[in-house]
Amino acid sequence: MIVGEAPGFNEDRQGEPFVGPAGKLLDTLLGRIGLSRADVYITNVLKCRPPQNRDPMPNEAEACEPYLKRQLLLIKPKVVLILGRHALERLLPGQGAISRIHGSLILREDIAYVALYHPA
Repeated sequence: MIVGEAPGFNEDRQGEPFVGPAGKLLDTLLGRIGLSRADVYITNVLKCRPPQNRDPMPNEAEACEPYLKRQLLLIKPKVVLILGRHALERLLPGQGAISRIHGSLILREDIAYVALYHPA
């Protein structure tokens, strides 16, 4: 499972996560490890684009949290790639800056979380 921050302009228009330039890079990176979009579930913390593409507000992330929790329960991922600081704050609060744990494996409740920089 891959969790990003929020839909961008292209994602909001098409209703699919990571379809813009960051998505093309994500596709390339997945391909380098022998995976495609069909092999992973991709979602975002926020389910709609914040106005003017600003950073998500805490109350917006909280409002979308039940959806993300339900996705985790339904998908039952073994590994969750956390893309960016906003996803990190929501999935693994209190970990500090993403630059501090980028690439680290953190085990929680039988799920391996890996925090990575957002491909944007």
